[in-house]
Amino acid sequence: MMRTIKKNSIYRHFKGDYYFVVDIAKNSETSEEYVIYRSLYGNCDLWVRPVEMFLSEVDHQKYPQVKQKYRFELQEISSLTNHFMGK
Repeated sequence: MMRTIKKNSIYRHFKGDYYFVVDIAKNSETSEEYVIYRSLYGNCDLWVRPVEMFLSEVDHQKYPQVKQKYRFELQEISSLTNHFMGK
């Protein structure tokens, strides 16, 4: 099954923090796709990362203690999603 990114949704990074996916953008020179996402902690900074990296699996050789399979995993937290969607 091919993983996809759900816009306007909350994802958990394997190190524990949560992020809100705002949109997907394309590089004007290469057409490579990037995920635009906002941290849900601190200053709520806006970040960008290649889609391929966002969807990648955790390197369990480097992080053997991590239980999460993927670098970012979709979370069902409707109260946070609704907050960031302005509902």
